[in-house]
Formats: sequence, C-alpha cells, structure tokens
Amino acid sequence: MLRRGDTGPEVTELQLRLRQLNLYGDRIDGTYTRPVEDAVRTYQLARGILTDPLGEYGPATRKTLESETRKP
Repeated sequence: MLRRGDTGPEVTELQLRLRQLNLYGDRIDGTYTRPVEDAVRTYQLARGILTDPLGEYGPATRKTLESETRKP
C-alpha cells in the first residue's frame, strides 16, 4: 500500500504508469504527493475500484493499473 508522503522507486513506477494514461503530469521524483493521490483517486473512480481507500495505491488498484500499462 502506498499513500501520500511515501517515497521511493515504487512511487516512481506508479508516477510513470499514471503518466502513460495521461492522469499524472507533474514531476517524476518518487514522492507520493497530492497530485499523485489525486491521479490515483481519479483512476480508482473511473475503474470502479472500491476495495482500496480512495487515493491510496493498494493491491486492487495496482493489479488493474499494471494490467493496463507497460512496465516503465
């Protein structure tokens, strides 16, 4: 589970995957900021993902996002 305030390579990968879907246009810096949270929330709402908390990158969101994007 990733959420606002987290940092590291997993966040960088998330940012890059969100960018592939034109959901995130901010810096790729490995920091889970408000824009990342907003992009994850938008993605979850668009895909009907209800099992992860909104704005947090949990298992259901990860599985769906990884199936729709290529590994950066």
